Formats: sequence, structure tokens, C-alpha cells
Amino acid sequence: MPSFIDPEHQHQHTSKQFDHELLDIRSRVLTLGGLVEEQVASAVRSLLEGNVELAERVIADDYKVNTMEVSIDDECTQILARRQPTARDLRLVVVVIKTITDLERIGDEAKRIARHTLDMVGHFPRRNQLSEIEELARYVRNLLRSALDSFARIDVDAALRVVQDDRLADREYETILRQQITYMMEDPRTIPVSLNIMWSARALERVGDRACNIGEYVIYYAKGKIIRHISLEQLEEDLRSE
Repeated sequence: MPSFIDPEHQHQHTSKQFDHELLDIRSRVLTLGGLVEEQVASAVRSLLEGNVELAERVIADDYKVNTMEVSIDDECTQILARRQPTARDLRLVVVVIKTITDLERIGDEAKRIARHTLDMVGHFPRRNQLSEIEELARYVRNLLRSALDSFARIDVDAALRVVQDDRLADREYETILRQQITYMMEDPRTIPVSLNIMWSARALERVGDRACNIGEYVIYYAKGKIIRHISLEQLEEDLRSE
């Protein structure tokens, strides 16, 4: 994971300790992001391979994500109380709090996928059923990586691409739903596998949504714009006009 870079935030505060605290929470977000990426990757692998041991490890390791999220949140609370940051510094702390919340929820989705792996023990999915969800997983994992990279660099263009690309993940998810429903109608024996694949696909779609949120937070931090209630087309136009 790249180190945090913010070309517009190069000044030092009167308190060097404050600078250190801000740098620390930024770098800890990236550490948490790396852990969450590993959890998602392992959960997907457990699903595709039917690897029970790996699925159980993902479930057992979820506490690491939760513990780190609580620790960073506590550090942010202390910064708010002690430093009373304003303007861009305040936005940074707010963005960190929001980002770690979404990362913790992505960790929950990874755990959910791992549980679906366990639910499918003894069932045998069709080869094309797994290839369909593998493609969605690959896309969503790239989306998450891009979102974290945009946070690391405070790259508005990269963050905007994440927001734009989330629509493709949504469409892929809808395609998987239609395909699994077709399988169940054609052969009721596929129902246990198809349901778990649908739920796993839903979890992956939510990972994409959380990655999109992180992209929105980056834009908020860099531009001071809250964009969650405006259309993508309006957002693109607003950023082009600046």
C-alpha cells in the first residue's frame, strides 16, 4: 500500500506533534485497508476453492479488523477533543472516521462470504457459476484497491473513476442474480449453491458500494464537496468546471 501523499497539505502546524498525529491516522487507515483487502481476497478464494480452513480463518481474523477500527476511531476522537481542528484538518479527521467505518463493514462482508463457503460444504457448484462470481470478485477487489490508492494520494481523478466504475459492479451483480435464478428454475438441485452464490455476490456488491463511498470521501476532503446526494453526471460537470 502506498504511503499517504497530499500535495495541498504540506504545511506544518505550530505543534509538530499535531502533524505526527495526522500522519499517523492517515497511515493507519492504509494499514487497515491492507488488512481488509487480505480478508476479502481470502474469503473469495475460500469460496472459489471450497476451502473450509481458509473460510474459518477469515471468520476468526475478523476481530483484527474490528480492533483496529476501534483503535483508530478512538485516536480520532482524542484529536478532535485535544486539537479542535478546523477547515482541512477537520475534514481529514472526519474522512478518516468515515473511511474506517466503511472498511470495517467491508471486513464484515468478507466474513459473510466465508460463512457462505461453509454453507456450501457438500454441494457442488457448476463451473460457470463460480466463474461468474470470480469475475465480479476480481472487479470489486480492483475497485477497493483503487479507492485506497486514491485515498493515499488524495487523487480526485482516481476517486471519481471509482465512483463511476461502481455502476459496472452493480450491473455485474444484477447479471449474476438473473443467472442464478435461471439455474434454480431449470434444476432445483442447484438451489443451495445458487442461493449462497447470490448472497456472496450481494456481499461483493456491497464491497463495491463501500469502495465508492471511500472515493466520495476523498473528493470531499480535497474539494470540500459533499457529493452523495448529487447525480454522477452533475458531479462530473462540477469537477470539470473547477
